[in-house]
Amino acid sequence: MKLRALPVLAGAAVLALGLAACSGSAGASGGSEGSSAAGGYAVDENTLVFGVVPDAVDTETNYQPLMDYIAEKTGKSVEYHESTDYAALIEAAIAGKVDVASFSGFTYVTATNNGAELTPISSIVTAEGQEPGYYSQAIAPKGSDISSIEDFKGKKVCFVDPSSTSGYLFPSYNLLEAGIDPENDITPVFAGKHDVSVTKVGEGKECEVGFAEDSEVEKSDKVKVIAETMVPGAPLVYSDTLPKDIKQTLTDALSEVTIDDIIAAGVDSADSDAFRSVFHATKPVDDEYYDLIRDICKQTHATQCQG
Repeated sequence: MKLRALPVLAGAAVLALGLAACSGSAGASGGSEGSSAAGGYAVDENTLVFGVVPDAVDTETNYQPLMDYIAEKTGKSVEYHESTDYAALIEAAIAGKVDVASFSGFTYVTATNNGAELTPISSIVTAEGQEPGYYSQAIAPKGSDISSIEDFKGKKVCFVDPSSTSGYLFPSYNLLEAGIDPENDITPVFAGKHDVSVTKVGEGKECEVGFAEDSEVEKSDKVKVIAETMVPGAPLVYSDTLPKDIKQTLTDALSEVTIDDIIAAGVDSADSDAFRSVFHATKPVDDEYYDLIRDICKQTHATQCQG
């Protein structure tokens, strides 16, 4: 994956929203087995709890075929964990309340640096020939005369969530690169979800400009893309407290699976335009893949990057 180089941003600490994230190594593969209640499982040996970053209104629907596939491969009931926001999913992972999850890169680093015992398996790609990764896009209303990130200064700017990789972390660096202090030079608005950020920017009232991931931006004809930056692909992870055989089954099932494999496994719901729009295959990733996010934290010394 080719990532746009980020400048070394000395000193100053912006992004001070109080999340304890990016210091040190995530230590994602060093968890002990059987440490959660129910002998290593979040609930019991017959259930796998699947947590997802709540980044769009149709998040659960989008992931249902993948959950059905995990159930088929493991022989267990897969229960969707509804998180109210990114921080809630991080807290659930730290507390051992999820067995399998789809994080963003930043939430994965944040969770593991705060005690969550997780191991990345793979990252979803949405089209043939792609590598893991997606775009954080800076957007403005379609008819706006805004043409660069420099024009965001003094504006009401929609972010997604303080723990969002493409909806806050990378956008903040891009603002800094443009000479804009994300705390003092703009009015930040946190929309909560990527699709909501897009909608608010399109309306041009509560937010004059903003940021969101590319898959949600492309659904709207009310906004235009001002700039974009590729970010590390979101990881599918398992809890290190699970028994070895289940971890191996999940690794075998999710490391390199295509939508055709999922359909062939008997998950008929995967054969739909809706699922094809968000899933084509997975490709393996490991903990080191997310070192870019840790490097950004080291470069900025931002408050939420201190452990």
